[in-house]
Amino acid sequence: MYCPSCGAEINANSTFCTHCGANLAAAPAGGAPPAPPVNAALRTSGLSDNAAGAIAYLTIIPAIIFLLLEPYNRRPFVRFHSYQSIAFCVVALVIHLVLGAIPVLGWIVGAFVSLAFFVLWLVTLFKASKGNWFKLPLIGDFAEQQARRS
Repeated sequence: MYCPSCGAEINANSTFCTHCGANLAAAPAGGAPPAPPVNAALRTSGLSDNAAGAIAYLTIIPAIIFLLLEPYNRRPFVRFHSYQSIAFCVVALVIHLVLGAIPVLGWIVGAFVSLAFFVLWLVTLFKASKGNWFKLPLIGDFAEQQARRS
């Protein structure tokens, strides 16, 4: 299957193009053959969007680099996962600081919260590597708004 907006090859189950971020649910079924890619060189050099999106979750540093570096800072999929990764790190840090300041009970709860954050981090990493726009509650909406901005 090909994206009707940019002509990139995409997964048939996708709701958004992993290359240009176009909403595929709104695209008409069938119709004219796909348009040629806007910039084929952009997609043949560097990391794929899926790899860049997954790498953005490794630490906060690659997420920031992807937001600053071309061509990744022009790809909505990579921008979305970079912003979501940064927001996730900030939220996790704030929650850990608050729980760490509460003696004994906060430390015990903090251990379980850390495990939950770890599992959630693995899920986001895996979903990004598969090309999914997996949105975390609250954080995902913010990341999507930022990714759609030019």
